[in-house]
Amino acid sequence: MTPNPPRSRALKLFAAPLVLAATTLLGGTLGPRLLAASDATNPMLKEYSDLLATARAWYADDLGTEKLVYSSISGMLDTLDPHSNFLAPEEYGVMQEKQRGSFYGLGIIISKRNGRVTVITPVEGSPAQRLGIRAGDIIDLVEGEPIGDLPIDAVVKKLKGPKGTTVKITIVRPGLGEPLQMTVTRAEIPTNSVSFAFMIEPEVGYIRLKDFTHTSAPELAEAWAKLEKQGMKKLVFDLRANPGGLLDQAIAVSDFFLRKGAKVVVTRGRQANSEQIFAAPGRNTKARLPVVVLINKGSASAAEIVAGAVQDQDRGIVAGQTSWGKGLVQSVYTLSDGAGLALTTAKYYTPSGRCIQRDYKEFIEYVAPVDDEDAEDDVQTAPGTLEVFRTAGGRVVHGGGGITPDVVVKAGKLSRWMATLYARGVFFEWAVQYRAKNAEVPQDLKVTDAIREDFFTFADGQPNAPEMPSRTAYADEKDKVSVDRALAEELVGAVHGPEAAYRISIEGDLQLKKALSLFPEAEKLAGIRSEPAAIAGK
Repeated sequence: MTPNPPRSRALKLFAAPLVLAATTLLGGTLGPRLLAASDATNPMLKEYSDLLATARAWYADDLGTEKLVYSSISGMLDTLDPHSNFLAPEEYGVMQEKQRGSFYGLGIIISKRNGRVTVITPVEGSPAQRLGIRAGDIIDLVEGEPIGDLPIDAVVKKLKGPKGTTVKITIVRPGLGEPLQMTVTRAEIPTNSVSFAFMIEPEVGYIRLKDFTHTSAPELAEAWAKLEKQGMKKLVFDLRANPGGLLDQAIAVSDFFLRKGAKVVVTRGRQANSEQIFAAPGRNTKARLPVVVLINKGSASAAEIVAGAVQDQDRGIVAGQTSWGKGLVQSVYTLSDGAGLALTTAKYYTPSGRCIQRDYKEFIEYVAPVDDEDAEDDVQTAPGTLEVFRTAGGRVVHGGGGITPDVVVKAGKLSRWMATLYARGVFFEWAVQYRAKNAEVPQDLKVTDAIREDFFTFADGQPNAPEMPSRTAYADEKDKVSVDRALAEELVGAVHGPEAAYRISIEGDLQLKKALSLFPEAEKLAGIRSEPAAIAGK
């Protein structure tokens, strides 16, 4: 039988962000340990060494040893699983920086828009915000050199630097005749794990956790305390599109919801004695508020550990879509040259015994799963055709990879016209030019016919506009409210910041609306059981 063909480089690159973000940093250093464990007399190693020497000596181009060795390592790991991964020194540094929860720079989120490096938003309290840099500003020069042709990662690298150092940038601002010359002093920029925390309804708090870094639990504690002071008695905990991160932070975050000693997750490796049980330490335990946890297809790894623990321990209702299904444990080792190895060493199991990992034999289906939500109803109960497990209180939950919600809620879908406008950045570009002409933009902006007409005229005049004229498309749009919401979101966000924009965007969030209706069930679960769940088979 012919072995499966290796995954293509394009697919590997497509999966790379998931690999990096979902890696669990268990520590350890490579070098002596691996060398001691290796078999230096293995004839296959001699064959590899001969092959490497031959390629270096006779290949048509001079490739260099590093390129050959790094490529061969990546090829070897490709045969294992989608998450075992070799990280070149620069990639490894980026991962470590992200997991530390901060870096030194200007404090701006940037993107390429129409070929130009554009500020999407400044970070609150950052050097960029203090200097008045705002959404829509175009960075034209860095240290006097044009950057338009550079990839966005290269631009970010130029803007970052040691704390206290300066960088000179030239800003082109729509509506302003002359470019702005700025000298920005780099400072520590927190990469906040809690992206939003506010009262969404009377007595109902909302917290969105976007990833799991070293600062996740402290940030959650701060957000929780803030909302308690504002009267929070119920909580929507949003883990949608959270790709995961650090295992210790998954345990620490779960600790907010579980009683001390309650099982959070179990890891099992190849060896018979490899099982490890992780329990809530009891350092962050809070009052048992009714909780609804939101997940979707982008929720992975540590996010699935938390959602699975809350569900299996009958601590709250899980709603949304079945999560990604990333349940392979990576131990991350530092190599002697500053590179890293993320090697799968075990699998994650929820307290009820469900394996979180989804089948990955078909790689394309794994990284880009087909949408299986063809049901006509917006809300459906969890499917009954999957493997059945039971929670601490006897509720039925389902296995088969990922965390299947107690209540499945489809996400709303945009029309093709709306999706095209978002994808091509037309809403954002319009908001930038509108703000340049209109200084006053209230936070409670109401979209008028005049604002709408201004947008239609702008959109139809863009080189990347959809083929159908905007007025015609709007007339055919079934969800006209979503258009006004998009206009208000981008314009208010450009002036009043990301949270103001986000509050507008969630007005059309079907999954969140459903979550807010599930608190009667969550209230019942808040006191359903006083003993922690046992591990299946124990």
